[in-house]
Amino acid sequence: MAEINWIAAVAAGVLGFFVGGLWYSKLMFLKPWQADTGIADGHKGNISEATRFAVGITLSVVAAIVFAAFLGPEPPLGGAVLWGLAVGLAFITTSFGIQHLFEGRTARVALINCGYHTAQFALFGLILGLWH
Repeated sequence: MAEINWIAAVAAGVLGFFVGGLWYSKLMFLKPWQADTGIADGHKGNISEATRFAVGITLSVVAAIVFAAFLGPEPPLGGAVLWGLAVGLAFITTSFGIQHLFEGRTARVALINCGYHTAQFALFGLILGLWH
């Protein structure tokens, strides 16, 4: 863990979280995601917006740090991005796929959610592959 680029890993985690802001925006997948989940604009639930952002960013940073440790020091750019795609497709998409099946979610919601995390890990790989 001491050999990872901590600044790059934290930056990747923060930027990866904010990709979700674009992914689930009106510019991309907000409307179909809302239609299939039943979650409307302004839905707050019992968790404050500040808590959602703080915990969400923290979890994304933890994921990026562990991914950086997995890649090792100074990963080659192409390999880092490919590993990000592989993690997104092989680990996250398959795991979420099982969960979505048993929750009765639509394939469209599964593709939207899994697509975000695949893009997130590909971005982690891009940042970690460039920044050493």
